[in-house]
This record gives sequence, C-alpha cells and structure tokens, in this order.
Amino acid sequence: MLTPLHRLLEAGLHAERRIDPFVRPALDTVLRWPLTRFVNWTINLTRSRAVPPLAMERFWPDEEQSLDTMVAEMQRQLDIDFSPGNYERAGNTKTHGLVHGELTVLPNLPEHLRRGIFAAERSYPAWVRFSNPGPHVEPDIDDVGFGSIGIKLMDVPGPKLMDDEQHTQDFTAVTTVTFVTPTSRENAILQYWSRRHLPIWYFLNPKRTHIRDFLMQALWNRTLANPLANEYFSCVPYLLGPGQAMQYSFHPLTPVSTHIPRLPLRPPDNYIRDNLAEGLRAGEARFEMRVILQNDPFLMPIEQNGVLWDPRRSPRIPVATLTIPKQEFQSPEQFAFARRLTINPWHCHVDHRPLGNQNRARKRMYYEMSRYRQAKNGETHVEPTGAERF
Repeated sequence: MLTPLHRLLEAGLHAERRIDPFVRPALDTVLRWPLTRFVNWTINLTRSRAVPPLAMERFWPDEEQSLDTMVAEMQRQLDIDFSPGNYERAGNTKTHGLVHGELTVLPNLPEHLRRGIFAAERSYPAWVRFSNPGPHVEPDIDDVGFGSIGIKLMDVPGPKLMDDEQHTQDFTAVTTVTFVTPTSRENAILQYWSRRHLPIWYFLNPKRTHIRDFLMQALWNRTLANPLANEYFSCVPYLLGPGQAMQYSFHPLTPVSTHIPRLPLRPPDNYIRDNLAEGLRAGEARFEMRVILQNDPFLMPIEQNGVLWDPRRSPRIPVATLTIPKQEFQSPEQFAFARRLTINPWHCHVDHRPLGNQNRARKRMYYEMSRYRQAKNGETHVEPTGAERF
C-alpha cells in the first residue's frame, strides 16, 4: 500500500526526471567524481579492515538465509505483477531490446590479462540485452534512473561453472559505479521493501539507514535517453585467472542521439527503445570493454560491493570491443526469444568465476528465477548459438 509520503516522494522523482536532462550533464561534469570519492571515503571510514586477501573470498554463515528471502520476495513480486504466459524478469525487467553483436578481443594484450575469453585474439558472437531495472514494466520516465546491459557470448571454449549451458559466457553491468546494496544481507532487506513498493524506505529507514549508499546511487542515477550512450559497470568482482580479481565495464565509442522528446512534458512510454532503434537504423554502435584489477584488498573489497574500485588507484585497461551492427530488433518473435534467455554470471569460463557474497547469491537466484519465469510462461530454457535471426 502506498503511503502519502511515498506518493509525495514518487511525484517529486517523476518531476525531477523531466528536468534532470537539462541540468544534470553540467553538474556531473563538475561534481560527480569529487562527490563520489568523498562519499566512498566516508564509507571506508566505518569499514572493518579484516578483509580477505587479494582475489579471495570470505563465506558467511547466513548467506543461504538471505538468499532464501530474496528468491521468495522476488517470486511473490512476479506473482503480483504478471499473469501466466506473461511473466517477465524480477530484476532488469523491461527489455528495451535484444540485439546481436560481436565481442572482439584486442590484440597484444599483456600476458597477465590473457585469461579465459581474453586468452586468444578472436571474436565471439553475442546477444546483447538492454533493460531497465524493474521490478515493474513501466513507462521509461517512471522507472528509476539507471539502466543495465546483459551480454551473452557464444562459441566460448573451455570448462564452465554451470552445466545448463556449455558454450556461453555471460556479463552483466549497470550504469552506476557501485552496486545498489553492499551485501546480500542488505539485498534481502531491499527486496522486502521493494515488494511493498517502498524501496526508498530501505535507504532512509532511520533504524537501519543506508543513506551513503543512497547518495552513491543518486550521484550515478539520471534520466537515461539511449542505451547506446551509457557506460556500464559490473560493480561486483570476478576472477581473471588464478589469484587475480577484476571488475569490468563497457564504454560507448559511437556518438548517438540522446534527445528525449516532449520534455519537460511527458515523453513517449518507450522513448528509450525508440532511441535505440533509431541509432541502430543509422549504423553500427561500438563499446570498449575495460577491466580494472584489484590491487588493494581493503580499498577494492571482494565482499562489500557498495565501495568504489577507484580507477585512480588501478586504471581501467581496454581488453575488447563490442560491436553491434546496424539492424532491426523489434519483432514479437525477437522479444519472445529475449524472455526465454537466461543471463547468469555463472555461465562463465572457470577463469572468470564470480566472487563475493552477492555473486554467490546470484548463482542460485538467477537460475531459480529464470526457471520460475519459464515455467509460468510454459517455455523451456534455450542455449543460443548466435546464429538466430528474426
């Protein structure tokens, strides 16, 4: 049930999103990184220095309990929002588009980066899904201000960590530099409040405040216009071969339109999809994939994902180029195919094993939620080959 306070906050957010594109670029240029580093500094002031060594994990005894809560709350949310045959994802819910592309490993990488998919100078076919966070399918201007990307590579050789797909490698990233929750314990609390339409209470509840996480997210949330124009960050760590941890990111290389029609009035419900379609009718789009290597176990933690891995401490290193060719993607069959796909960071080469408590939760959570969705829709899991066209 929505409270008067919640309605007032929502009204304020909706109004802010329509004004945001006119003032935010200048503010971001001047203030975003200094404020991000200041908030990050305050977070680190209160953290324990008892952290695992480089590229190592520390398992918690209550992880399964937190995971059970997350899965149960997400399944209840789906049952409330959708009817059988029409279930969508519980997170990264609204599909702006699923497009085909290719990830090409850059030549002459340093030896310590040649691990997993980066071991050889080659290309991989890819399906790339752009989405909004959810958990509802709403007009774009009403959804919170960050976007996500899910990339599924095919024809990937080598041993994998999940046996439901044999030849894929999945990457997931969002437009904020830190994760929305620091740990899976806190994620379970956020899911509790999200199902009750009060996610803002997770951040502002005075009994268990997450105000610094709120500030960090607010610095990077903004009214988005075109998925092809966004930077995307993994926010959580992964192995890059034995004894080496990384986070990754995708940075746009192709200029595209970021016009939002009708602002400051209400724009079309699917203006983000419209801008994506316009950009790919005009020509190809490219992103540069970069990795940042952990070199300090406290300042670049594995088990706390609300902390920035600062590129001033460890620079982002280009490792590959993601190319999305000119195409059309809006057929009903292609959107239905997008719904059947399971994107899970544990679909991966052993050299890229996900690290940390939130990644450990993702393994079962993503698997169970995808199978729950597919069962409700009368669909079966599919491992794509990259040759599919619609």
